[in-house]
Amino acid sequence: MSVKNLILGIFLTENSVNETIDSLPGVQRWCLDRLPELCAELTEVGIPGVALFPQVPADKKTADCREAYVPDNLICRALEVFAQQAPQIMTICDVALDPYNPAGHDGFVMEDGSIDNDSTLVALRRQAVCLARAGAKIVAPSDMMDGRIGAIRDALDKAGNPNLPILSYAAKYASAFYGPFREAIGSASALKTDKGTYQMDPANAFEARREVAQDIAQGADMVMVKPGTPYLDIVKDIKDQFEMPTFVYHVSGEYAALKAAAQNGWLDYDRCILELMMGFRRAGADAILTYAAMDVARLLRQRDGLGG
Repeated sequence: MSVKNLILGIFLTENSVNETIDSLPGVQRWCLDRLPELCAELTEVGIPGVALFPQVPADKKTADCREAYVPDNLICRALEVFAQQAPQIMTICDVALDPYNPAGHDGFVMEDGSIDNDSTLVALRRQAVCLARAGAKIVAPSDMMDGRIGAIRDALDKAGNPNLPILSYAAKYASAFYGPFREAIGSASALKTDKGTYQMDPANAFEARREVAQDIAQGADMVMVKPGTPYLDIVKDIKDQFEMPTFVYHVSGEYAALKAAAQNGWLDYDRCILELMMGFRRAGADAILTYAAMDVARLLRQRDGLGG
């Protein structure tokens, strides 16, 4: 386990001050004016990558989700800060509509409540190209629409970005562990139905292999398993079968549960978080996206005699 295996999940806000997130102790939404401070911290501890997630104001959530591909949206402006302050950091940007969608879903919702897969792909193509032009180092489709990797790869190639890597959320389950994340980006209250029609059934391991194979065939360079702890078997299966760079997402509910237990004195947070990270690595994860990345980096530096 090394700091080089860590990716920090970062929430962003349009407001002028950082904001606490009640359901994610120790995590905050960062305002752009304070991002240089975070860039300095990341550089100091050596965390190589970040994943950026926006909280989009209600007045910018529209039925066509156009804010997702406006060139000066919150994510694009944050990318400019990272390019100026910490150009060595690998910036990973979600390609999905849920932060921008008044319905809270990753795709466009039709009158009968189903998701319009094909029209969503058009918007995802535009979003991916927008992020590429803004300087994203990796685009990460997390929407789970059918055919999205091929569509995004085609759009990026045509826009002059044939070498921009795609990290596919290839094995993303319809999990109960996403609640704090949805609060953090402001989509929780809007969701009237779950995402089980396009995210995967937690009982199904075979579907994960099929989804990963399809995404690799369509041009994915890396694959993500989400959530992490309940799906270590999937991480190992995918790494062993496909021998692809395999990421795991230690999601908001996993993080929040451990934090809450530690705050009540029921668990030793430092020991538990290192044990979890080692479990992800042992299962085959090459990189771990976690809100605890700064904590883990501090503990690893202490372990290696580099100080806090």
